Amino acid sequence: MGHSHSRQPATRIDAHFVAAGKYHDIDYARLEVLKLLMEHPQIRTTVAADYSGLERLDACRFLVTYTCDLVPTPEQAQQIRAWLEEGGKWLALHGTNSILVFTESGVDCPEDRPDVMEMLGTQFKAHPPIGKFPVEVVNKDHELTRGIADFEVVDELYLSKTTAPIDTLMQTTFEGEATGFVDANWEKTTVPIVYTRDIGAGQIVYNALGHCRGHYDLPGMADFYPHKEMCAWNYDVYYDLLRRTIRWAMRDGD
Repeated sequence: MGHSHSRQPATRIDAHFVAAGKYHDIDYARLEVLKLLMEHPQIRTTVAADYSGLERLDACRFLVTYTCDLVPTPEQAQQIRAWLEEGGKWLALHGTNSILVFTESGVDCPEDRPDVMEMLGTQFKAHPPIGKFPVEVVNKDHELTRGIADFEVVDELYLSKTTAPIDTLMQTTFEGEATGFVDANWEKTTVPIVYTRDIGAGQIVYNALGHCRGHYDLPGMADFYPHKEMCAWNYDVYYDLLRRTIRWAMRDGD
């Protein structure tokens, strides 16, 4: 292709990022993900605080979400699904699959949006207190995991119900109590941590790690939350996974 010292400039890649929701330091996660996207100058990203304006996806190769208790409307979910089926890629982080309702008997996670949760492949049901747990790499031959050894991480372990066929890349097991949730008592269960889900020509990569909470992220519950929680954001392996997933999302088709 012409002279060896000249390279074709990279083709522009458009992305859309929904960063919003409750009980988390969304500002921190938003900034960190945007910094990783900026490592690729050809990625141009729009940022939204909800799922409106999804016609923007028509120009985008991939969607990123870092949310908690924020789900698209039925119409918006249809827009995302149609875009996925045409080949879109969705990097879904941490609380994207959560619906939270506070009740007398604890936090409930109602299954009233099967359109969204079936698309995502899992629905958040509960989490135990933040603590250390092992993450096992079950598929060592995937581009997102190749060369990554099993590791331990201190994070909020999202216990989920599987709602559709998924391909688990990393998992852990949990047995015990998720204090404060309606689904509090868990017999020994396998919990997907990173997985893929194919939808038409498109694909979702879900990474359940990455809780973060700052001093001012529990309005109405705590004016000042004394101990900031950075969880997986403290670990190089988490950034490695995010960078790998961005490279996966940049590629056209597969």
